[in-house]
Amino acid sequence: MKRWITGMVISLVFPALLAAGCASGGNAGNGGSSMAANGATTDGESSSGIQERTIKVGIGLNEDHPEGQGIIKFKELVEQKSGGKMKVQNFFSASLGDDQKMTEALQAGLQEITIPSTSPLVGMVEEFGLFDLPFVFSTEEEAYAVLDGPVGQKILEKLPEHGLIGLGYWENGFRNLTNSSRPVRTLEDFQGLKIRTMQTEVHLEAFKALGTNPTPMAFSEVFSALENKTVDGQENPLATIKSNKFYEVQDYLSLTKHVYTPFVFLVSKSFWDGLSPEEQTILREAAVEAGQYQRDLNRQENEKARADLKAAGMNVNEISDQDRQKIKQAVQPVVDRFAKEIGQELYQEMQSELEKVK
Repeated sequence: MKRWITGMVISLVFPALLAAGCASGGNAGNGGSSMAANGATTDGESSSGIQERTIKVGIGLNEDHPEGQGIIKFKELVEQKSGGKMKVQNFFSASLGDDQKMTEALQAGLQEITIPSTSPLVGMVEEFGLFDLPFVFSTEEEAYAVLDGPVGQKILEKLPEHGLIGLGYWENGFRNLTNSSRPVRTLEDFQGLKIRTMQTEVHLEAFKALGTNPTPMAFSEVFSALENKTVDGQENPLATIKSNKFYEVQDYLSLTKHVYTPFVFLVSKSFWDGLSPEEQTILREAAVEAGQYQRDLNRQENEKARADLKAAGMNVNEISDQDRQKIKQAVQPVVDRFAKEIGQELYQEMQSELEKVK
């Protein structure tokens, strides 16, 4: 009797399961819902190879910052180029976490895109440390020549082994010093200041060489640390200082231009590998076009931000050529040390590229 019941169950259930499986397979092949490589649901694959999907883009800065405006432009371009099938959902102000957390989310396939500064990535790809070396670049044009040339590309090619794809570089810009204690015009003026820096060894050692007490912390914590006097100052590009209202808790701005920091456009490799060639082309083209827009906007905003910060009550001071040279000499041993650790050959290749545009 038991064998007879078992046989009846199998004879009734198995054909139903088989039919369901065939139907499911047929739907997936004809544009039904399927599961992307990163676990995101995709619907309605068209004959052109573009699927309906939502792409999460997260950054640490505010919507009104040039980077925020850049990802708004990226959204516009992707949705236009894909005929509305690929939709971009933007998240600002570290609402998905800081740069490190969002990068880890990309590696885990939980988020599709983030555009952090290169500095937090040095622990993963040490060659990004080239861009942390102080006083390497004098102008934006010098930076672009390196970032968009063979040196920048060689560094991006190291990302896939870490679960990331790099589609190019956007602009954070030249970093300048603010503090609540005094104007900083000379090497001696740096002495004893407690300065928030990014969590990278090159920055820490450079600020130690200048006589400060560098204190690494996540960007999302900086405003409250300045407000509570946990640190005396911080260093960032002018657009970032303005958009995050550091002028409300800082009195002095020194135009040190000590480091040029790029953003790097990162895509989750697990997500990228699940895209069709046409979809990959759309994202790559949109990242480059939006990046050019963001760079232009960033330069315009930096010019405007200087005047706006002064109007907001900050004491703004230049650094003379003579004092800049002394400051540069103070950190040169740090540059020499880390150039060797990062790779002397790549550093020399970068110097050769710079000579072409100087």
